[in-house]
Amino acid sequence: MLTSMHAKDEDFDAPILAGDAPSDYERYLRTEELLALQKGPEEWVHRDELLFQVVHQSSELWLKLAASDVEEAARLTETGELAEAARQLRRPLRCLRFGVDQLDMLEELSPWEYQEIRKVLGHGSGFDSPGWRALRAELPRLGQAFHARRRDVGLTLAELYVQRRGHDALYRLAESLVELDEWCQNWRVRHFRVVARVIGDSVVGTQGTPVEVLGRLVQTVVFPELWEVRNELTARSQAEQG
Repeated sequence: MLTSMHAKDEDFDAPILAGDAPSDYERYLRTEELLALQKGPEEWVHRDELLFQVVHQSSELWLKLAASDVEEAARLTETGELAEAARQLRRPLRCLRFGVDQLDMLEELSPWEYQEIRKVLGHGSGFDSPGWRALRAELPRLGQAFHARRRDVGLTLAELYVQRRGHDALYRLAESLVELDEWCQNWRVRHFRVVARVIGDSVVGTQGTPVEVLGRLVQTVVFPELWEVRNELTARSQAEQG
């Protein structure tokens, strides 16, 4: 009864978390600081600077979360929790999907008007993305943990795929790594196409790197052995048929 009366008397509109913002929502999410991270109208060289900053800043947040979840998946793999590691990897996959999709917004930039924004970017380049670098740094550990578990059960990659029903968790983890690798490629491809659409594919970027270099990077994969095993499996099947 006392609990019920206390809840009835509580002012749920009054914030109880520490901070100066007018609501607990704003205090917990630090919205005042977050929304102050973009240039204001008085600083713009063009109003689309807001679009440009929002897309890139939100991308960094999704990549930060992706890197954190890949790190956790690697830890789970190292401790043998393979099914949970595969489940954990669903999250960075979604992060990359969101990141790729929101790059569409950059195609709303006028190629000519973007040139005004480009003048105030300094040497800023997507090559310096801390989120992308953090994600890339975590992926090798994940691959190493996966192969350690595979070696523990005495299987080659090809044997794992052939005998997948007997090693379902390990197989599902392998396929999660392939999908993650695929979405990293999708990120590179989408980034290159957006850059080519906005500034061209035969020009030099803000950091002095030709845009065509981005085009060559789209073939980069993190786990080449997981792609190569497909060739091995096809060759094996054809040999058995012959």
